[in-house]
Amino acid sequence: MAANIQPKSFVLNICGAPYASSAPLSALRFAKAALAAGHTIQRVFLSQEGVTLANNLSCPLQDETNLTKAWQALAKAHQLELTVCVAAALKHGIVDAKEAARYGLEHHNLAEGFVLTGLGQLVDGMANADRTLTFSR
Repeated sequence: MAANIQPKSFVLNICGAPYASSAPLSALRFAKAALAAGHTIQRVFLSQEGVTLANNLSCPLQDETNLTKAWQALAKAHQLELTVCVAAALKHGIVDAKEAARYGLEHHNLAEGFVLTGLGQLVDGMANADRTLTFSR
């Protein structure tokens, strides 16, 4: 990073669905570039159709990037928070073990490394980061 550029912290809000929009892939590319340049990603927040990125049961075509696994790998390598709006997740049929039990569902499908949270996590991130970027459709 150039000496005159101060590192920034970012919150990434992903609203677009994987494979139906470029949002998750664009956000992934941005995150990798920002981290390589010495910036930090404070939190990744999935909302609206973006929550489907956290579905452990999605199986992209062989010639497509598995965006769920790519985000999991990046989060593990850089200790990133992958937070998922619980209201949008429930609406899209994505639940963790706790929510599955709460609603009497037999199975859960929230991918490992993703955490269901409320909008307060997005607001908290926005209040504490230098910039918030939203990736949609």
